[in-house]
Amino acid sequence: MRGPGDQRRRGGRGGQAAAGAIEAREAAATAFYDMDQAQKYIDGRVTVFEDLDAQAAAPARREFAGLSEAADAASVAYISVLDAHDLDDRDRSPAEYDAARRAFVATTERLQQITRNLNGFAERLAPQMARLESALDQLPPRLAAARDAVAAADAAVAAAKDAGMDASEPEAELERAREVLAQLGSQGLGGLGLDGAIRKAEEVRGIAEGAREAAAELPQLAQKVRNSLASVRTRVDVVANRVGPVKEAMRVLVRGYSQACWQDLKGAPESIEAAVVRARERLNEASAHAGRTEWNEAQRALTAARTELNAADRRAGQVTGRVEDLKAVAEDPSKPAEGVRFAVRDAQRLAMAQPGGPAPQHARVLDSLVERLENAPNRLTGAHPDYWAYLQELESIKTAAGDVVARIRAERAGQG
Repeated sequence: MRGPGDQRRRGGRGGQAAAGAIEAREAAATAFYDMDQAQKYIDGRVTVFEDLDAQAAAPARREFAGLSEAADAASVAYISVLDAHDLDDRDRSPAEYDAARRAFVATTERLQQITRNLNGFAERLAPQMARLESALDQLPPRLAAARDAVAAADAAVAAAKDAGMDASEPEAELERAREVLAQLGSQGLGGLGLDGAIRKAEEVRGIAEGAREAAAELPQLAQKVRNSLASVRTRVDVVANRVGPVKEAMRVLVRGYSQACWQDLKGAPESIEAAVVRARERLNEASAHAGRTEWNEAQRALTAARTELNAADRRAGQVTGRVEDLKAVAEDPSKPAEGVRFAVRDAQRLAMAQPGGPAPQHARVLDSLVERLENAPNRLTGAHPDYWAYLQELESIKTAAGDVVARIRAERAGQG
């Protein structure tokens, strides 16, 4: 039989064990509360992240899902320990209290580790969230600017139509701006992401401003087209009048020079005449568009007419210029070579001025150019020399000399 002393010793040990178990239970409760708060806070932050940029938030949501699953499992384990160790029941032995304490300590350590993992995740997430929330301040003014630009474009298109202008093109651009704005409204931040929404707002503003400018320019465009119609008509007549001199120049080339001197110009009068015909057709189209106030179409037709006339003008200049060049070289073949000789000498002087003398690669090129220049007159043989090949050879030598000069200067700049 146990005496009174044994009862007191048992009560003392039991009290200490109960106190230790209760203290461990309170620590576990605190750890559970901290983990639960961290989990709820981070869930809210990830949700905000998804609202701002769903695509960018997807990896964060996946990582948080794993952390949240671990937290949920730890919560279930904590509740199970609470249920298994009811410390309010006073009829417990010291060993049972000690077992409860160990269970609560283990649960606390698990809860605290998961809280540390959650807080570490929150720290890694913080810079992205800070950047997004800072950028979020930029979105409202961008949206306001986009809407204002659409309204201004709408007013400009309406004014142009009221003035009898064909505003179909700026109106189509305005409609495109509205469609992009509608996408911005329907997809929202979650679908587009914050950066995507800002880009969409800027896109709307840019399209709408372009439409407004185009609509505002229509009256000036109308006057510009009217003026251009008159100037292009005059230009067509001028180019058409060049056909006669070009035909005469071709006759001079064919009679007086070898075929090699004019073969590349064969058919030039016919191509010029065809270009003039096409230019007149485009001019008539432009006049018809202008009559229907289709100013953009009229302008495009005028541009096409000018393109035809420019090509014809260049072709005519090539023919008449060839006659002049060949006549000059036939009278004095040495004269066109003088300028080329000067270009080669200039390149030689620059190469010689290099520290240590000319670089071997430059010296080789220049020596070959001197040799080509000396041999160029040998091309002028027979009753009808190929003066054109001679002039092309001289031009090739001059270009090559200029390339050497450019390389030497580039090398000097690199060394400096």
